[in-house]
Amino acid sequence: MTSGAVVWVTGLPASGKSTLAARLAARLRAERVPCAVLDGDEVRAALDLPAGRGEAERDRFYAALGRLAALLAGQGLVTVVPATAPRRAHRDAARAIAPRFLEVLVATPPRTCALRDPKGLYAAARRGEAPELPGTGTPYEPPLAPEVVAADGEDSLALDAILARLRDEQPRDHGE
Repeated sequence: MTSGAVVWVTGLPASGKSTLAARLAARLRAERVPCAVLDGDEVRAALDLPAGRGEAERDRFYAALGRLAALLAGQGLVTVVPATAPRRAHRDAARAIAPRFLEVLVATPPRTCALRDPKGLYAAARRGEAPELPGTGTPYEPPLAPEVVAADGEDSLALDAILARLRDEQPRDHGE
């Protein structure tokens, strides 16, 4: 496997992004590939960022998350980012600065995500308490051409496809 890359795992809230990211990181570590997971919620908590979920706060947060991921990838780590990033522009900006970038869509149906609802977000949205939840009150823009599509966080074929992509892709030359 070659040097650093950003693997951005996107999808609706509760789609299985963190599950897939954890499984990918475990496989990478088993193969002794240096990696890091930058879970959006964990990064917010670790950096003590405000819980604001408005458009401006999201834009700043995802720009910072993309820069952090690119920084780590530039250090040779495969950086796995399980974060919704509801706008394509968020993920496109991260792609533009990463040495290598794979976009993975966890395409779990919205109804399944709402049934899982581990954080109570969909229930809060139904009560009008979370109008900014992507896929409900805030639009979620799925990738137009993701490198890999996973049915959910347990999709072993998608996990194999991600690993194959990481083995095959070469870094981009930013000087072009």
